[in-house]
Amino acid sequence: MSEDFHLTEIIPAHLKPYTLEQNYSLYTDMDHAGWRYIMRVSQSFFKDHAHPKYLSGLQATGISTDRIPHISEMDKCLQKLGWRAVVVSGFIPPAIFLEFLSLGILPIACDMRSLNHLSYTPAPDIVHEAAGHAPIIADPEYSLYLRRYGEIATKVIFTSEDMNVYEAIRDLSEIKEDPLASSADVEKALARLDAASKAVTTESEATLLSRMAWWTTEYGLVGPISNPLIYGAGLLSSVGESYDCYSTDKPVPRVPLTIDCVRQPFDITKPQPLLFVTPDFHTLNEVLDELAETMSFKRGGLESLAKAVAAKTVTTVEFDSGLQLSGKLIETAVDKKGHLSFLTWEGPCQFSLENREISGEGPSNWKNGFCTPIGRIKNLPHGLWNLKDLSEENLKSIGLDGKKRCRLEYDSGIVIEGRMSSQLKVGGKILMFGFQDVKTLNWPVEIKDNQKFFILCASSVPHVFGDAADRVAFHKELKNPQPKVQTQKTNAPHHAKKLLQLYTEIRKMREQENLNLIRLSEIHSTLETHFKEDWLLRLEILELLGKDQSESPLAKKLSSRLQNISDSSETDVKTLIQRGLSLLD
Repeated sequence: MSEDFHLTEIIPAHLKPYTLEQNYSLYTDMDHAGWRYIMRVSQSFFKDHAHPKYLSGLQATGISTDRIPHISEMDKCLQKLGWRAVVVSGFIPPAIFLEFLSLGILPIACDMRSLNHLSYTPAPDIVHEAAGHAPIIADPEYSLYLRRYGEIATKVIFTSEDMNVYEAIRDLSEIKEDPLASSADVEKALARLDAASKAVTTESEATLLSRMAWWTTEYGLVGPISNPLIYGAGLLSSVGESYDCYSTDKPVPRVPLTIDCVRQPFDITKPQPLLFVTPDFHTLNEVLDELAETMSFKRGGLESLAKAVAAKTVTTVEFDSGLQLSGKLIETAVDKKGHLSFLTWEGPCQFSLENREISGEGPSNWKNGFCTPIGRIKNLPHGLWNLKDLSEENLKSIGLDGKKRCRLEYDSGIVIEGRMSSQLKVGGKILMFGFQDVKTLNWPVEIKDNQKFFILCASSVPHVFGDAADRVAFHKELKNPQPKVQTQKTNAPHHAKKLLQLYTEIRKMREQENLNLIRLSEIHSTLETHFKEDWLLRLEILELLGKDQSESPLAKKLSSRLQNISDSSETDVKTLIQRGLSLLD
C-alpha cells in the first residue's frame, strides 16, 4: 500500500500500533456473499427508512453492494468529504477510537462477520464500521457532529472502572464471534461483564459521553417523532434490529433527544428498550455543546479535581498560569473556608504548556510524583497574592531571587520557608520555583526539613481533563508495553473447503453473466448431499435464475429447501431467509 494510505503525516505515534493493513485475500466468497446479502436487504429497507444520505453516501464513500470494500478506496473517497479512513485492529479502546475521530479519521475494523451472525455481531466489523458509519458522514452537519464529538471525547475523564468494563465488553464480543467458543465460554464472559458493570461506583464523564454516542451515532433516529428515519450505524448495519424499529406488533418507544439521553443506560447484549429521535443533525451539535458545558475540561475547580482523584487514571490539571500537570492525582486538600489548598500526584508526571511537554519536564524527570500548595499568598508586596503576577523587583524584595531565605504564607495557613534554588521559566513567564533547605508549617503531607521542594505559581484550576496533555511525549517516554493488537481474522477455516469453492463458482457466474443451468443443477445436488443447511448459497442461485426461471424445477427445489430450512431454524435464520426471498419477488 502507498505511504499516503498509512496516513503517517497525521496519525500520532501512540495511535499507529492500533492500525493494520487490510489483507483482502482473507475474505472468502462466502464473506462477499454475506456482505452482498446484508447490503441488498439493507438498501431495499433503508431506501424508505434511512436518512436520505444513506444511499447516496454509500456511493460517495466507495461502498458497493457486490463486494466487501477496499479501505484504501474508501479513504480516497472520504478525502473528498474532509475525512480519512484507516484499518484498525478490532475492538480498540474507546479513547483511541475517539481520538481517531477527533483527527477526522474513521477507524474501520476489517473483520467480516460470520454467516452465523449475519444479522448482528457484537464485535466491530467492516459491515458496522464501513456500511454503518461512513455513509452518513456525507451529510456536512452530521460530519461536523462526529468530529466535534471526537474532539470533546478526547478531553473526558476515563476511570479505571471504565477500562474494566471496556475489557469485559471486548472479551465478550470476541468470544461471541468465535465459532470455536463454547456456551461455557460465553457464560464466563457474560459473568465478567456483569461483575465489571456492578463494580462501577459512579457515572463517569466517559460513561455519559458513551451513552450520547450510543443513542445518536449508533442507534439514532432523525426527523418527526411519528415517522423518523434511521441514521445510527448500529441500526444501519443490523438487518435484524433495524426492522424492529418499525414493528407494528411491539413498537420500540421513541423519545425526543435531549441531554437526558446520557442518563439512559444501555446493554450491548439486549435489544434497545427505547430510541431517541433528533429533529435534525443541527440539534445533535446543540445537545453535545450542552453536555460539554458540564464536563471538567470546561468547569475545572474542586468538583473536577474530585473526578480526577476518583478516576485513578492519568489526567491533566491546567492552572490559571497556563501550566498543565499530567499524572495520577491522588489527593486534594482544602482550607477551613473550603478553598483548594494542596494537590498531590503519584508519579510519573509531566509538565506542559498548550499541550506540548516542556523540554526536560517529562515523566522521566518526575518519576516520583509531585505535590504543591495552591491558593492566595498573603505576604506578597503591593497587595498582590499570586506568584505569577510578581515582577523581578517584587521577587527580589521577598527573597525569591535565591540570595536569601524566603517565607511564603498562604491564606490556607500553609507556610513554606527556604532558599529559592531554581525556577521554571518559559517565554518570560515563571511557572514554578524550586527550593532547598525547606521548612514547612501546616502541610497536609509530611515534608522532611531541609528537603528540596517545588511550588507552582498558580492559585486556581480552571480546567481538568483526561489523559496527558502531550500524550505522544508522555506515552513514548514511559515506554509502556505495546497495546494488545489483533490481526485480521478470516472465516475460511470454519467452513468446508468444497462449500467455499461453490460460493466462488456462483460469484464468477454472476460477475461474468454466464448462467450455466446444468452446472447450477449440479451445485444444487452437491448442496443437497453435503450442505443441507446452507441457505445463503441457495438464495444466490435463486437470484441468478431470475424471474424467467422462477417456475423451473430447479427454482422450485431451491425454494422448497429454503422453506424447510426456515421452518426448522431459530427465529433469526428464519427471518434472514424470508427477507432474502422477499427480494426475489
